[in-house]
Formats: sequence, C-alpha cells, structure tokens
Amino acid sequence: MRCIIVDDEPLALELLEDNIKLVDRLQLVASCRSAAQAIQIMQDQPVDLVFCDIKMPAINGLQFVKGLQQRPMIIFITAYEEFALDGFELDVIDYLLKPVPLERFLKACNKALNLFDLQKQRSFEPINHHKNHFFVYADYNLIKLSYNDITYIEGLKDYVKLHRNGQSKPILSRVTIKALVDQLPADQFFRTHKSYIVNLAYVQSIRNGRIKLEGAEVPYGENYKEVIGRMTGRAL
Repeated sequence: MRCIIVDDEPLALELLEDNIKLVDRLQLVASCRSAAQAIQIMQDQPVDLVFCDIKMPAINGLQFVKGLQQRPMIIFITAYEEFALDGFELDVIDYLLKPVPLERFLKACNKALNLFDLQKQRSFEPINHHKNHFFVYADYNLIKLSYNDITYIEGLKDYVKLHRNGQSKPILSRVTIKALVDQLPADQFFRTHKSYIVNLAYVQSIRNGRIKLEGAEVPYGENYKEVIGRMTGRAL
C-alpha cells in the first residue's frame, strides 16, 4: 500500500519514516513538509494512505483533507486532542496523539490495511454484457461508467486511470489492467499495450507505434500487433 507523510516537523517525519519501515505492506512514496508538496505528489502518482499532521503553516491538515477531490485513507497524527471530532467527521481511519506508541501506530496501520484489502475485493463488479455500463470502486464509492464514455484506460501497476470523453480528469481505481480487460466487451475494448486499453469507437488512426484517439494519443506495443490486426481487420 502506497503512503505519504505530511508533517512540517523534521523529527516527526523521521520517526514516522522509521515506523513505516516496520510495516512490510507499506511503501513510503514521499515525506512532505507541507500540504502543498503533498498535493503535488498526489497529482503525479497514486497514494493509498496519508499520515497527516493537523497544525501546519499555510494549509493545515483539516483544510488539506477537505480539499482533496479523490481522497485516500487518512490517519491524522497530531499533538492536539481538540480536532478529533473534526477529523472523524472527515471519515479518517484513525486519529493518533503524539507521541504515538509503536503499538498504537501499528494498530492504526492494520485498520488501514484491512480496509485496503476490502476495497481491492470490491474494486470491480462482474459485468453483465447486456448492460451498457459498468462499475468501478474509486474514492470510497462505486462509480457507474458507460462503456461509450471511456476513451482509453491507462494501467499503473495495481491501479488504472479511466479516461473519459470530454473529461480532463481521469478516474483512478485500484484494479489491475489485466483484471479490467478481461471484464470489458472484447469487441469494443482492446489491450494494445501492456499499459493501455483503447475503446475502438474513439480510434482515429494508427501510425509509427502510436494510436491517435479523439483528444489523446497512446502507444501500442510490438507484442500487440496481432491485437491491432483484430481491432482493425488489417495486419500491420
């Protein structure tokens, strides 16, 4: 599970980094000294869990979490008790008071990991091919998507980005690209690269290892030329 730390105190960052190393299933992506830095990290790559201080300069922890459009799991770690109610109203995983005993820290991590596993199990609903839509689990919700709205899908290890027609921001869901392609209609969606699935309805042209779609361009892999042939009816 990918996590980041957000705390303006260097010693607090170091302690959390050491504690996270003790949890085998946690991968520390970044240690951030400000909410602004954390926001930049989260725009560039998926994050499952945030360990966050509350009292920080500029943007405090509560403001930071409230402003997230796609919210990962949050564990607040702070020296102040008075924000506990505010924290739990944001549906955080846990609220830890500094100094945090290791046993208490590990308990909070286990809560997050258990929820993470549950989300993974629910991440994709089996598809009835008589329907024209499907559901993915994202941002703590099952989101209904029309097949025809998806232009292409981008794989990021255990995540996918679902790019939609007319929408600048993709939907990020924890599901592998392999699991997803096995569920989508085979006559409409084609895996043309180890990291990409394209919707044939949006394909405009194919040239020099690139597939031009409406509003985007993606690569196709050398090992997927047979798929391109099935998709177009012509061999490359």
